Amino acid sequence: MAVGGTGARRSDRRPRQTIRKVLDAGLAELRESSYANLTMRAVAARAGVSPASAYTYFQSKSALVAAVYLRLLRDLPLHTDVNETTRTRVAAAMWDMALVVAEEPELTTACGAALMADDPAVAPLREQIGHEVSRRLGAALGPGWSRAVKSTLQMTFAGALMTARFVSYPEIAGQLDEAVGLIVVPDGQAAVSLRER
Repeated sequence: MAVGGTGARRSDRRPRQTIRKVLDAGLAELRESSYANLTMRAVAARAGVSPASAYTYFQSKSALVAAVYLRLLRDLPLHTDVNETTRTRVAAAMWDMALVVAEEPELTTACGAALMADDPAVAPLREQIGHEVSRRLGAALGPGWSRAVKSTLQMTFAGALMTARFVSYPEIAGQLDEAVGLIVVPDGQAAVSLRER
């Protein structure tokens, strides 16, 4: 029987390994099936864990899908290259976050459905996703931008995610670029008013 530090490290590592296995299995199931057909039992079987273990970490399939999206977001690069313009960095960050699921229609559908679900298990994940989006936009903006600019970018991004279920990603990318151009305006220049259009 292990005593001391070695046993504690193993027990700390086991939940992380189980979570990783379940997330990997959930993503694989979505790639082969659909959100409507996704079951926690099938995910657990693919992960090699019991359904009870899967439910310990993800209380619903919506929570699992939201966690998959959060992990994909966290794996994206930050756009902080000061040799690029702020607009370029912010547009790149928005594109990366929106397009992370672009090649996978079932994942796009699943993320949209999961993030909009009236599921208490999704609420903390939506909050974590919001923090991650905010962190990425803040890094791309750099210092000196108002909270209103960051908030407007976050709302624009949220709208893009919801639109992804109905509009093609190339259209969304173009619309995001236009929106960033209207929101991220260098000091001393006025943004284009909606009334001017």
